[in-house]
Amino acid sequence: MKRVLATLVALSLVMSMFTGVFAPVPAARAASPATVDLGTAGNFTILAKSGITNVPTSAITGDIGVSPAAASTITGFALVMDSSNQFSTSPQVTGKIYAADYASPTPANMTTAVSDMEAAYLDAALRATPDDTELGGGNISGMTLAPGLYKWSTGVLINSNVTLSGSASDVWIFQIAGDLKIASNTKVLLAGGAVASNVFWQVGGGVGAILGTYSTFNGNILSLKQVVLKTGAVLNGRALAQTLVTLDHNGVSAFGSAVAGSVGGLVYPTNKQGIMRQLAVLVALLAALCGLVVWSALVLSRRKRRNGTDTGDMQTGGKSGS
Repeated sequence: MKRVLATLVALSLVMSMFTGVFAPVPAARAASPATVDLGTAGNFTILAKSGITNVPTSAITGDIGVSPAAASTITGFALVMDSSNQFSTSPQVTGKIYAADYASPTPANMTTAVSDMEAAYLDAALRATPDDTELGGGNISGMTLAPGLYKWSTGVLINSNVTLSGSASDVWIFQIAGDLKIASNTKVLLAGGAVASNVFWQVGGGVGAILGTYSTFNGNILSLKQVVLKTGAVLNGRALAQTLVTLDHNGVSAFGSAVAGSVGGLVYPTNKQGIMRQLAVLVALLAALCGLVVWSALVLSRRKRRNGTDTGDMQTGGKSGS
């Protein structure tokens, strides 16, 4: 028993040393990128230069607008002009609808908003020193991503749920040279307090961003070309397109929280710091387990000694009685 106990104590000491000295201790996480300033484009849930088409019924929370295109390029909303002629409304939009050919000051305001959208696109696209480049070869399906700046020279494909895990103040910027494609019934989820308004998807491909049928997406999409929401897709964020936004029975809101969805089980980080943190936690758990084993062995040993003492006393008492 003494040998077993000594072995357990030695193992516990070794594990403690490994945890405290040799285990990789993660450095303080680098600050997440500064947010992308959307300017007055941030006043819009949907903003496009050449049009917004919709297959009803959709539910949009926030303002939508087009410029330099005219109001005739906004289809599927049954627009109702306000008496001021500065904006219109729709039963499908909880907000106002603007176009470049509405009454002053709308044209000037729309020109400014589109200019701010283009500036935000360039800001996101030109950020330097990415934290990860070419992650997953452009296929980030199933990954959990920490805050940071991510860069691809290709398109990005999401075929299974992706989780963005961080705090409410953290920022994600995704620089995508190609198209962004999200498969049907797939979700981009938020965890740890992350908010959609701090997520920026800069998409430079020849088609743009395509959200598959009944997918759920979080973040601001800054597309050089289109933003296409296929049937039933949900966007918690903004669709800011330098050409066309296409809707089909969608829900879009720049002001709501992420669609409810639990992120359970183990989180498998894809960045180096995250992996080192997971390893450190695993080692700490092993050390704690060894400590528990040692404690159990000590308790068992004490009980045996106590039982042995009690037996000896009984035997001594019996001899005295005889």
